[in-house]
Amino acid sequence: MRITSVTTHHDRTGFTYGAGESGVGGNLHLRAMDTLLVRVETDAGHHGWGEGFGFTLAETTKDAIDRLIGPACIGQDARDIAALTRMLARRFHNFGRNGPVTFGISAIDIALWDIRAKAAGVPLHALLGDAARPVVPAYASLLRYGRADDVARNVEEALRRGYRRIKLHEVDLGCIRAAHRAAPDVPLMLDINCAWDTEAEAIEFCEAVAGWNAAWVEEPVWPPEDIAAIARVRAASPVPIAAGECNGTVEDFCRMLEARAVDVAQPSVTKVGGVSALLEVAELARGMGVRLVPHCPYFGPGLLATLHVLAAVEEAEPIEIYFADLERAPYGPHLVPQGGAIALPTAPGLGFEPMLG
Repeated sequence: MRITSVTTHHDRTGFTYGAGESGVGGNLHLRAMDTLLVRVETDAGHHGWGEGFGFTLAETTKDAIDRLIGPACIGQDARDIAALTRMLARRFHNFGRNGPVTFGISAIDIALWDIRAKAAGVPLHALLGDAARPVVPAYASLLRYGRADDVARNVEEALRRGYRRIKLHEVDLGCIRAAHRAAPDVPLMLDINCAWDTEAEAIEFCEAVAGWNAAWVEEPVWPPEDIAAIARVRAASPVPIAAGECNGTVEDFCRMLEARAVDVAQPSVTKVGGVSALLEVAELARGMGVRLVPHCPYFGPGLLATLHVLAAVEEAEPIEIYFADLERAPYGPHLVPQGGAIALPTAPGLGFEPMLG
């Protein structure tokens, strides 16, 4: 089964981020939601969908696929996913082991797994593990608002929608306190996005939020690849530490886990190498007694692929859902959580076909 074409589709849509909010959203100052969809076709009549990171970088990743990665895939065996992605990584490693090229390879890997499962006539999770969970719990990943009143209102809205786990992207303690007061019994994941320049600042923050039902503090220091600093913060922190969304390779996670830097590993399927890499990191994390809770603020095949992995692996963990209401979601209403959980699609492959605008 040979690859005959690789095409990219940049999907962009407006959104509101929570309880009636609109405008510039989150740490990335998003004005729209951008999803890079990648379609791989084969001479056997099967096609698959992948997603490469993403957001305001979508056009750069698209260019890497259109000019470099896609042409290199033509004529390759779609069945041998490991060989193809290894070839792509080696051929283009001079362009960096983390960034648009790696994001593009991740998209190809996801699409090839979609094809493999479609060819087998089974949902993707059936090829990945035995857990076969019919639903996966979700947590609401709120954008950064920067105002305590907005934070409290959107936490309350998330609870109304059925979520029982919430992630904040706030660094202001007043905003985090407001969230805890609005939902005192709800675990709060605190994504700091590398806000602090020193370990002392990060540790002080961890100590300040320890009494507010903090499930973890995520990416506590700058830069994100300073694994030794993250490990020192973890050693002194009264709350668990999470990181990994900025890692570009499985080898990055090997170093992070060997350093015992995190309690929670967070590979991002559209960055780190697709489904194949996510499964490798899951095995590494399991061996080290570290939780695997993937980074997944997506609405396209990256979200679906992560959903299938979490349905298949041994340890039950929640999936991240960006707390934003899209004007036109790639899969329509299919992946909107109901009662704080997402049901697994039962059709072969990823289970849904994106609706292109």
